[in-house]
Amino acid sequence: MTTAALEPRAGRRCHNMLNSLHATHYFSPDLGRELGAVGVTDPRAVNFAVRAAALGPVGAGAVTAAFYNYKYELVARHVPAVWETAAPAQVLAARARAVDATLRRLLGGEALASAEMAEAARLALRAAEACSREARPLYAAHADLPVPEEPHLAYWHAATLLREHRGDGHLTALMSAGLDGLEALVTHTATGKGMNPKWVRATRGWSREEWDAAAERLRGRGLLAASGDLTEHGVALRRDIEQETDRLDRAPYEHLGPQGVARLTELGGVFAHAALVAGAFPADLIGKGDA
Repeated sequence: MTTAALEPRAGRRCHNMLNSLHATHYFSPDLGRELGAVGVTDPRAVNFAVRAAALGPVGAGAVTAAFYNYKYELVARHVPAVWETAAPAQVLAARARAVDATLRRLLGGEALASAEMAEAARLALRAAEACSREARPLYAAHADLPVPEEPHLAYWHAATLLREHRGDGHLTALMSAGLDGLEALVTHTATGKGMNPKWVRATRGWSREEWDAAAERLRGRGLLAASGDLTEHGVALRRDIEQETDRLDRAPYEHLGPQGVARLTELGGVFAHAALVAGAFPADLIGKGDA
């Protein structure tokens, strides 16, 4: 019996829907409230703590390596000091409470208790069965965490696993392409699909001068035009990076199969759209604008 082949970009499309819902908690007031309750009040410390907590009480070097595009000096201002305020286990528990509150606020109790949410959780967890730990520190750390019992939290957990699995592989592709963390941000922003430079510099710790220097390096390599847009060579490089990321992230979606991927993408799209309409993200988050 011949099994239908997975369309080349099917995994990417599915990931985009799942990642959209995963990312809502980073912009949620519930996250600041719950982390503030355990003593972590600086927004940057909150960001580092919630994503790195699964790794344990690691230092700035490990976080910078795993996150890739944050300036080390910014990370070092908050890590490992944040673990003296709240241990990783406390942070993970606070994050779970924040995610629960965020999803209830954005999607509503009916959606969280729906058969569709339970189905999405089952499909996403099934896909995550085929993820691999090798050279994927953030995925591997989250894979060691227990799966929550409630379907909406299980779905979010599975989305996190798939998100970090793809993300870890993406870093391999970026390194292979010769882009350092800041250059990766500049080229991604130039596609018009990434966070705008204002948001990037505010959250990643880079100065305007460092951003401009990276852009100049990219222009010297023929990847960025004087206008700030990608050159033909730059567009091709970003395309190759995404295709290599797709290749490294193919196993979970092949494991789920074309029908399962299509259904998970459909369900994920419904939840992601509902969150977007509910105001999950800042209006000026995405784009090339650099005001």
